[in-house]
Amino acid sequence: MVALVMALVLHSFGNSASAAVNNEGGEHATAHHTEEKKEAKKGFDAKEVILGHVKDAHDWHFMDWGEQPISIPLPVIIYNPAKGTSAFMSSAFHHGHEAVDGYMIVTEHYREEKGLAQDKFPTGTIIAVDEQHNPTGAKIYDFSITKNITSMIIAAILLVWMMLNVAKAYKTRGSKKAPKGFQSVVEPVIIFMRDEVVKPNIPGKAAEKYTPFILTIFFFILILNLMGLLPGSANVTGNIAVTGALAIISFVAIMISTNKHFWGHIFNPPVPGGVKIILAPVELIGVFTKPVSLAIRLFANILAGHIIILSIISLVFIFGGLKPVAGYGFLPITIVFNIVMMMLELLVAFIQAFIFATLTAVFIGQAMEGGHDHDDAHAAHH
Repeated sequence: MVALVMALVLHSFGNSASAAVNNEGGEHATAHHTEEKKEAKKGFDAKEVILGHVKDAHDWHFMDWGEQPISIPLPVIIYNPAKGTSAFMSSAFHHGHEAVDGYMIVTEHYREEKGLAQDKFPTGTIIAVDEQHNPTGAKIYDFSITKNITSMIIAAILLVWMMLNVAKAYKTRGSKKAPKGFQSVVEPVIIFMRDEVVKPNIPGKAAEKYTPFILTIFFFILILNLMGLLPGSANVTGNIAVTGALAIISFVAIMISTNKHFWGHIFNPPVPGGVKIILAPVELIGVFTKPVSLAIRLFANILAGHIIILSIISLVFIFGGLKPVAGYGFLPITIVFNIVMMMLELLVAFIQAFIFATLTAVFIGQAMEGGHDHDDAHAAHH
């Protein structure tokens, strides 16, 4: 069903392929007509569709209805050291046809019109322009509330609401009564993460201290992963910047947990002197590769799943461009394949959240393990 909805959404996109990507109307009728001809000539571009659905954006685009894009504008916040901060809604750009307060959002049409290189002016980025809409090259800082940030805010609100509801149920019913409703769904997960992930990996009383942190990571990533499976949603955990930020948070927690025994093992490993020269740099590099592996693993798995699903759906329009009957004939196969992929992605959403939280707990435990062993030996001696 979800795959069918996604197919219909893309179908509406495909039907409007002859229209300009950044259509405006009215005063932009001539420019729109030119873009329309280019799009009609180019036909369905699977790469553009797929990358357009998985990347971040300054508005929340759902679909195109005929020639009219259906989207929710989001706040744009730009800081320019020369003239300060500018704030406005992304709809003020009129889909890339208008400059606002000396800024313009880059579109494919704008790039072709000005003869700009795609690697220096990626689609969707905001740049400073002059009165003729030419890039000035001025350094600006984009603090906009993008689609990914909006999704993370929604996920955070859902997480807080979910946990407050469970806490309220405990206060109302007490801890000795069997859980009911939503509480009965969340409680086994919390207990499992605490007893099977946190306590076995983080030693002593520190396990209690880090349990809320590990649970927050797990549920936050899980909610983002599940939201990403909804049609029209944002591909948040399939963005390396987001997973990188999550990995940095884990890295900070790991560094806070370190002790002299941990750093002693890094810079003075218990191996012969000649080997220490080689092993010490390797161990130090390993400290930084751990969060990198966390970021890349989550990013790659989520992004790959989304690309596969969108690629399979795009085959309908690729075959349909060759011959309409071929497109309709391939539609049932697409639906079946995507139902299977969506079920697999649902499993991956849970697995990747679990792996990220588990490895974070493992790395935190490793950071404090040396001190724990030393304390145990000292206590046994006395």
